[in-house]
Amino acid sequence: MNIIVLVKQVPDTTEVKLDPKTGNLIREGIESIINPDDAHALEAAIDLKERHGGKITVLSMGPPQAIDAISEAMGMGADEGILLSDRAFAGADTWATSTTLGKAIEKKGKYDLVLCGRQAIDGDTAQIGPQVAEYLGLPQVSYVYDIEKVAKKVMVVKRRLEDGFERIQCTLPAVLTVIGDMNRPRYSHVARLIDACGEKAKIKIWNAADIGVQTRDVGLEGSLTHVIKTFAPKFKRQGEMLQGDTKTIVEQLVGKLKENMLI
Repeated sequence: MNIIVLVKQVPDTTEVKLDPKTGNLIREGIESIINPDDAHALEAAIDLKERHGGKITVLSMGPPQAIDAISEAMGMGADEGILLSDRAFAGADTWATSTTLGKAIEKKGKYDLVLCGRQAIDGDTAQIGPQVAEYLGLPQVSYVYDIEKVAKKVMVVKRRLEDGFERIQCTLPAVLTVIGDMNRPRYSHVARLIDACGEKAKIKIWNAADIGVQTRDVGLEGSLTHVIKTFAPKFKRQGEMLQGDTKTIVEQLVGKLKENMLI
């Protein structure tokens, strides 16, 4: 199988803070990691490759330093990487990002499956996978946590629901978004990681011209939505003392909970 895995480099959100003046994320000095759900997608791809053979291509869009995420992915077991990096791609919303990724996948060609994480921890939109599938005109299954069967042109998967799961059969090529329950990502192999960081690493860097897009269709200019302001919500705690005997206090407490639609 030829598998394309979409990977995003994100800041470790346990450390992220907002600039109180600008409202922007403070990224300086913050460690960047492979988006956790994308790491599960990569592990799923490696497992499929080990069972069925084939090749894994990691595709990412971001600034030049995002190449570190691709190198790490190759250290885990991916065969090659492509970084989409161009100032024209900056400021993209999910629509423009999906367009850019879709164009790159079309240029790459010869694939049986596209895998990505359910969502990125820095955006939490869960839109990229489905939008890429729509752009490419491919069947899609989201919230996948198990791949049961792979045939020549058919795949059977399980997708998580709130109260159970669905077993779905889809034709290939297809786009799957996976969740963390699917597997446990492996660590990078030292030898592969060294090779991935060397001069002979199989990593390509494509810009807007390379994938044949107009700057008006990607990045901030091609985005349908724009972030006006980012801010951290302010939490204000309020306390109220209830008085009376136990029965009275319980009745007051239940009334308060109902009044605030908590029960």
